[in-house]
Amino acid sequence: MTRILHIDASARPHSSAENPFGSHSRRLGARFALAWRTAHGSDENIVYRDVGQQPPQPVSGAWIHAAFTKPEQRLPWMSETLAESDGLIDELLAADIIVAGVPMYNFAPPAQFKAWIDNIVRVGRTFGFDRSRLGDPYWPLLAGAGKTLVILSSRGDHGYGKGGRIEALNHVEASIATAFNYIGITDIRSVAIEFDEFADARLKASIEKAEAEVDALVETLVRERQQRNAA
Repeated sequence: MTRILHIDASARPHSSAENPFGSHSRRLGARFALAWRTAHGSDENIVYRDVGQQPPQPVSGAWIHAAFTKPEQRLPWMSETLAESDGLIDELLAADIIVAGVPMYNFAPPAQFKAWIDNIVRVGRTFGFDRSRLGDPYWPLLAGAGKTLVILSSRGDHGYGKGGRIEALNHVEASIATAFNYIGITDIRSVAIEFDEFADARLKASIEKAEAEVDALVETLVRERQQRNAA
């Protein structure tokens, strides 16, 4: 049974499907979740986390001290400091598909989502480190786990996609992929809405195109998971 972790990172609390000032990334995430529920007839295997409205605590000096202390040597305050991170990582480990609604803010993910990334990219839990290891002292701990990341984004301008006129300015998908590849999640799909700041027919067309792509992506992932389970 496939388990979904659905994350929203937009600072806007509503979907643009319901509110003219709402979030396009929330709109795509909600559409993905609805299509998945429709395909499976249940939402019991979808865990939802809204880091846009309830962001994790940012990494602190105490967090770093605790994370880089061996578990058996941690003091009680260290375990307390890492408790939120542990919960977020547990959600990630339990998920087969991570659906992340991440809008572009000033060419990169929102700070709220970066805080989530910083909490789940953690030594000893999602990546390994051994300074005495020959070659690369770091290695991914989630490699081979069969996880898929879906990035659902939105952009004010246009041309940020592959081969686009300002692709080099897009640090959303690339930075997220870098972090996920580092911990061993390399199957990454993405859909994005553009033209938000233009608010004209081009935005409407981009929304329709992205929604169709989300629907097709859900069908593809359902089929892939069925084939994997049957193998």
